[in-house]
Amino acid sequence: MKITHPVTRSAFGVAALVAIAVLANWLVSLTPLGNRGADFTEKQIHTLSDGTKAILGELDTPVVIRYYASRSSDYMPEEIKLHMRRVDDLLKEYASLSEGKLRIENLDPEPDTDAEDSANLDGISGQRMNDQNLYFGIAVSCLDKTSVIPFLDPRDETMLEYHLSKAIAEVSTPVKPRIGIMSAFDLAGAPAMMPGQRPNPPWVIYQQLKQSFELEEVPMETKEIDAKSIKVLLVLHPAGITPETEFAIDQYLLNGGTVVACLDAYAVTAQMVGGGNPMMGMPGTPPTSTLPTLLKAWGVSFESGKVLADPAFATRLAGDRMGLAVLTLDRGAMPQDDNVITKDLESLTFFLPGAFTLTGGAGVAANSLLRSTTGAGFVDAMQASQLDPSLATTFRSSGTAYELATHLHGTFKTAFPDGKPGEEAPKEDGKKEEEKPAWLKEGVNPGNVFLIADVDAFYDRFAYNVQQFGGMQMASPVNGNASLLFNMLDQAVGSKHLIGSRSRSAIRRPFTVVQKMEAEFNKQVGTKIEEFQEKQKAAQEKLNQLQAQKASGSELYLSPEQEAEIRKLRKEQVEYAKLIREQEKDLRRQKDKLAGKITLLNTAVMPLVVVFIGLGLFLQRRRSTRAR
Repeated sequence: MKITHPVTRSAFGVAALVAIAVLANWLVSLTPLGNRGADFTEKQIHTLSDGTKAILGELDTPVVIRYYASRSSDYMPEEIKLHMRRVDDLLKEYASLSEGKLRIENLDPEPDTDAEDSANLDGISGQRMNDQNLYFGIAVSCLDKTSVIPFLDPRDETMLEYHLSKAIAEVSTPVKPRIGIMSAFDLAGAPAMMPGQRPNPPWVIYQQLKQSFELEEVPMETKEIDAKSIKVLLVLHPAGITPETEFAIDQYLLNGGTVVACLDAYAVTAQMVGGGNPMMGMPGTPPTSTLPTLLKAWGVSFESGKVLADPAFATRLAGDRMGLAVLTLDRGAMPQDDNVITKDLESLTFFLPGAFTLTGGAGVAANSLLRSTTGAGFVDAMQASQLDPSLATTFRSSGTAYELATHLHGTFKTAFPDGKPGEEAPKEDGKKEEEKPAWLKEGVNPGNVFLIADVDAFYDRFAYNVQQFGGMQMASPVNGNASLLFNMLDQAVGSKHLIGSRSRSAIRRPFTVVQKMEAEFNKQVGTKIEEFQEKQKAAQEKLNQLQAQKASGSELYLSPEQEAEIRKLRKEQVEYAKLIREQEKDLRRQKDKLAGKITLLNTAVMPLVVVFIGLGLFLQRRRSTRAR
């Protein structure tokens, strides 16, 4: 049959175009190019961070992500279904950027299936909802290592990319991260100094570190630290540190190392486990620690002579005594809402801490993690440790906000421009041109330094509730102190690209325009509602008085004036109710008008753009045809 009628030819042409468009779209979606797009959102919420891209680009071993989601269940809450689609899109983006090194396995763990057995083996037990076990979690595997995210909570949406990238970095690292520990304390415990005395047990935080990392003891007298073997150097209370040891830390940092330094102006812990025996002439651990040469070179000053007090964060202790320098730090002390180190922390407790001030001039960037208020100031350490009540009246604020924890990052310069302390610099005359100095003067790789102004915060008594059960020690955290330290270490050891990572912006965005409209409505009508409620209350009181009079028998009937008053009040009640309804109707009309504009923009603007582009191409083609 010949197709000659124009309408028939047009219909077949339109159908062919639709089929071509659908098939082309389907074929493109199967390619990596089809999973890419342009992100025009305000905070690039659909674009993976540079750190994630770098982690995926460095993968040299295939990584498998087993994505467990109960898609066939009718009982999955709508909020989780919506979040599930966002996770789907995110994983597609991960797979697209990995260039084949990342494989996604989508599994639906229905009851009595292999997928359910696989979920149980990965440690994903599911969530009980409506008498059903629903699964929504991820297991990331590489070779014999597995990292699990048991439940993808929609409320934790902003942290999803960080947790996923961190898991990929962990399983793709072939060896257990090595952390160097330098401290004036015996963190690993120490035997009794004298017969009959109890030995010092290991610190709880040291035992937890040992479970997660490979620890290497770095002596306080060390002369060299290898940045290739030690991922992070944890310096905890370096009391009495020598310039030679500071030089070793300096060179480690310039080689791209990461330093986490916990310093203190007055370490109460030194009196508890600092050792020493004054009777035998054996000094204990000094209560003050700092890094004098390094801090100056890093553009930081540290107050180590006095402790920081802040009435806004002061802690009320036993006996109703106020610890002006015992600071309970809530979210108000954490200036960065999107920093993954402090994002999930609710409360920290610092005991007689020192304080950092950023002086600048070191050429590195600084991010504040914990900060006091401007009402803070310094007080005598001994008075603060004794909870001297006179501090409440003698304390004076300095008007400055001080740093309690901060992160320095960038390319550092040496704090020892003349070379290693104690060694004479080579003379210029006798130095050959091809010789290089035996020390680094500037970082060959970017380095990171985390500074914390307290050490007591990580001791057992101040960070954990420790109990003994039949010879076994059970420790549970009493604040977020340990989490703060572990969050820093997790960022540092997982991948260099995770350090300084931020949480993503939430995809769910509030309708701020509508919220402003509702706030304006409440502002306008709120006063009228309050006035109406006051008059309603007065009317009710008058009615109660009339009822009391009738009960006592003094009056059997209401007077005409009283009846007129009641009618007036009821009339006002109706008028106010009508006014409020009109205001609510006006608010709904404004919302509907706004929704109509948005719908018109969504449905009409893009087709109009396509039409104008088509007209432009048509006119251009017509001009070129006429020219020929």
